[in-house]
Amino acid sequence: ADIQESGVKLRLTVVDTPGFGDSINNEDAWQPILENIESRFDAYLAQENRVNRSKISDNRIDAVIYFIKPTGHCLRVIDIEFMKRLHTKVNLIPIVAKADTLTASELEQFKAKILADINYHGIQIFKPVSDEFDDPETVAENREILSKIPFAVVGSEKLVEHPNGTMVRGRSYPWGIIEVESEEHNDFIKLRQMLLRSHMEELKDTTDMVLYENYRTQKLLSMGHVQDNNVFREFNPLVQVEEERRAHEGKMQKMEGEMAAVFQQKVQEKESKLKLSEEELYARHKDMKTVLEKQRSELEDKKKRAEATARPITPMEQHPTKGKKKNIFSGF
Repeated sequence: ADIQESGVKLRLTVVDTPGFGDSINNEDAWQPILENIESRFDAYLAQENRVNRSKISDNRIDAVIYFIKPTGHCLRVIDIEFMKRLHTKVNLIPIVAKADTLTASELEQFKAKILADINYHGIQIFKPVSDEFDDPETVAENREILSKIPFAVVGSEKLVEHPNGTMVRGRSYPWGIIEVESEEHNDFIKLRQMLLRSHMEELKDTTDMVLYENYRTQKLLSMGHVQDNNVFREFNPLVQVEEERRAHEGKMQKMEGEMAAVFQQKVQEKESKLKLSEEELYARHKDMKTVLEKQRSELEDKKKRAEATARPITPMEQHPTKGKKKNIFSGF
């Protein structure tokens, strides 16, 4: 089928499986579907092993939309066995068919039971994943899609007249109209959005890099091919990106540690120099103070000696004969 929108043409291949689960004995009813998926993997593997790989036709199954009967109870045995056989080979998307046969509360409880059975049996279904690089709008969109899984849909090939006069695709009942393309009535819009718009590339990448690679590895090992890890190490690109991120973070942490150590060393050296300068200044100040004290002491000693030698001279010492009586008997 070819889908064209806004000048973009998309070619889809839809493989139907009529009659699945309708037999009295449904043992191995999933085997033809499993063989079809594996045969497409084998065909792709054969093309990869050709000498000329310039033109490779990729007809691998990227998603299986599995319709669950609206019993309102839990998953049937055939549902569990089918999904357990296929969940490692293809992206599983569980769908509640004919959702208009259940009330809103019954549908909510049925979805919870389906998810509980899927988790209990370890079945992997496709779920949108958000990472740190996604913008808030994408994260909110993924969260909304996750809240709808398993999708409850209503299908119709007919157009019915709405009470407002418009023609809509849906089902007409005596109590009203169920519109296929109305988010208030079912999850068809979210399912289509996930398959054809927001997560189509993610489905293809998961098929190519995870599901097919796991199948290819097991297939080659079963054929006797043993890989020498010393010569060539097969790697998952997603794992390689994660390893490179961790290595980069480790390198950055090491650089930060080295820079912190160098900075600490520089600080310690600066502190040591400042402390040494402070000690030198203190020693010089102490020496200068000692010299000044010594000089002060010497000056005080000189002052005292100078004061002692520079005592004032009395008049008698200046004129020793003045006032002295003449000896009248000096001639006798």
